[in-house]
Amino acid sequence: MFKIYVDADAFPNLLKPILIRSIERLKIPTFVVSNKKVSIGKSKYVNYIIVEAGADEADHKIVEMAENGDLIITADIPLADRIINKNAHAIDHRGELFTRDNIKQYLAMRNLMEQIRDSGEITKGPKPFSQKDAHNFANQLNSFLTKIMK
Repeated sequence: MFKIYVDADAFPNLLKPILIRSIERLKIPTFVVSNKKVSIGKSKYVNYIIVEAGADEADHKIVEMAENGDLIITADIPLADRIINKNAHAIDHRGELFTRDNIKQYLAMRNLMEQIRDSGEITKGPKPFSQKDAHNFANQLNSFLTKIMK
């Protein structure tokens, strides 16, 4: 059976009940990985893993543990790229499904924006997380789980 991994350090609170309902309903083993204590809710299917402090420690742990076909929930595009290279799947907090077909485009855009910021330009950050984003995430998660559970 596939597993879910949550890159939890920046996981939006609006998504926690959506995810926990899916985990419980389908009995999916889930690992919540973070640098500090983060709870998405109580479930016998959820395991919490706290890694040492460090910018990419949670990412490294997720990549180490993830296997072919697993689902990773993350807004971290470089992590999503690493996961896709392991033949796993990645969905971001706003409901975007990262695939082999689109991840390099997302990675290039992320790197370009980072270069622009590093040059001293002031750029807008991401728009605030909204109820619409939570709805998009719920739809994408449901669609993915429906397809994979067949």
